[in-house]
Amino acid sequence: MANAIISARAVEKFYVHPDGHRIEVISPTDLEIFPGRILALLGPSGSGKSTLLRMLTGLSTPSSGQVLWHDQPIVGTAPNAAIVFQSFALFPWLNVLENVEAPLEAKGMAAIERRKRALKMLDTVGLDGFETAYPKELSGGMKQRVGFARALVVEPEVLFMDEPFSALDVLTAENLRGELMELWLNKKMPATAIFIVTHNIEEAVLLADRVIVLGKNPGYIRADFEIALTQPRDRKSAAFVDFVDRIYQIMTRPDTEHTLAAIQTTISPHESHKQKYQMLPHARPGGIAGLLEILHDGDGREELHSLATRLSMDVDDLLPIVEASVMLCFATLTEGEAQITPAGSAYAEADILHRKVLFREAALKNVAILQCIESVLKAKSDHSIPDEFFHDILDEHFSHVEVERQFDTAMIWGRYAEIFDHDPENNRLVLTDPIADAKSLPSSDRA
Repeated sequence: MANAIISARAVEKFYVHPDGHRIEVISPTDLEIFPGRILALLGPSGSGKSTLLRMLTGLSTPSSGQVLWHDQPIVGTAPNAAIVFQSFALFPWLNVLENVEAPLEAKGMAAIERRKRALKMLDTVGLDGFETAYPKELSGGMKQRVGFARALVVEPEVLFMDEPFSALDVLTAENLRGELMELWLNKKMPATAIFIVTHNIEEAVLLADRVIVLGKNPGYIRADFEIALTQPRDRKSAAFVDFVDRIYQIMTRPDTEHTLAAIQTTISPHESHKQKYQMLPHARPGGIAGLLEILHDGDGREELHSLATRLSMDVDDLLPIVEASVMLCFATLTEGEAQITPAGSAYAEADILHRKVLFREAALKNVAILQCIESVLKAKSDHSIPDEFFHDILDEHFSHVEVERQFDTAMIWGRYAEIFDHDPENNRLVLTDPIADAKSLPSSDRA
């Protein structure tokens, strides 16, 4: 195999608080990008996918470790790389041709040469005739074509893509993936390697020669394997479906190491956690209820791959809802298959008020941070406490951004279950009375 274009050696990203406490975003990681290869980076939200991409491109400096370009340390940004962003990132005051010319102008290229190269690249990506249009006049797919043209016009050795299709509708995204692969397979693009960040498992299996799956908190490589399928790939083939199913199993089983050859694991809601406080999945009670209703109305179980396809959802959107249901013991997850529990069926069948009772009992039984909040509020004479107190607790376990997300999710769950309320004027949490009808429910109904 040829030498790596980019080599990351024990790269790590962390932030240090004024008190010396360190929040780790990416744990020490080794990674290499080779010529002639497409590498896909998968992982749940908060796993550090984009952070790792920025370190590989030189846009962000590792806290420790080193990124090498052809065995030489990167100084500043990578010398011959380009990025396609999720948000298009076009200059609205420039037309299509001027947007594509912009990076060449920044490099100091003569006007005639950059115009010639930009026109050629626009023709390559199918935008011939739209040179004078402005971004506001283009569809999402056309805007992203401009993004591809602008990235490729600099003739990068490595093309980085940060979830480039996620802002597009399903059909447009599918068309663009096909066009990208046609350019790649027919060697019509100057890049010799592609690094794509995605949360879409099928997209990764469709495009990549190699897939890396990240775990989170902090980000680390959980799986790294080859997709040994010839291009173009058939989504309906048994081998393709097998790869997708196996990756679903990896991504839905965060506490266990995996190999591609054999994945025999089961999530249990009572498994031990490395942290005192679990990371709450960012799911709302309504989404949890919807999932449980779907499972209850069906056979009580369904593979996540099939469920995500049926709901037209990406795994990044579905997983938090499933994880929340598992955490509350309303469902189990075994080898990529979600199955409703008796408690989940009771929740799905309950009316609105009874659901609150069941949610409250499940949350106080299984969610450590909510247990802590209720215990502290009960112990206080005035049954209230500044919300900053719990920010400080979470701050010992999560990054600053994740602390806010965790606190917001805890607020949504706790207020829905009427465990506590929030006084925004005084920034305090206040204990609420148990749901009035809970006392009238038979004990068997509250189990």
